[in-house]
Amino acid sequence: MRAVVQTVSRASVTVGDEVVGEIDNGLLVLLGVTHADTPQVAATMARKIHELRILDDEKSAADTGAPILLVSQFTLYGDARKGRRPSWTGAAPAEQAEPLVTAVVEALRERGARVETGRFRTHMLVESVNVGPRTVLLDL
Repeated sequence: MRAVVQTVSRASVTVGDEVVGEIDNGLLVLLGVTHADTPQVAATMARKIHELRILDDEKSAADTGAPILLVSQFTLYGDARKGRRPSWTGAAPAEQAEPLVTAVVEALRERGARVETGRFRTHMLVESVNVGPRTVLLDL
């Protein structure tokens, strides 16, 4: 599992004409799932995201209650080492990835996080205003 975590002053996901997820002053998380990922990996990723000390004064979302906008992003497993066209073979198929993305969201909520999400298997417009900018790659 791979996540890009960014501090944002605001972020939103729009599908069609509907805003399906929106936060202010929190974390935007782009989450990719690969073939070997399991529910245990999802639980670990949720903990890492929630406790990542990336906010002001080296605080985490767990410390501050900062909201999280989590968006599934299979393209994090794109491989462009050969040629110019990325291969997506490293990404888990949607049928495997969707329950694991849901598991991360549920594990974050069980930890007390306020989590907004995108919508799986849709064309999403993701907007964000980065703070810092501070961006961290979590790769489990």
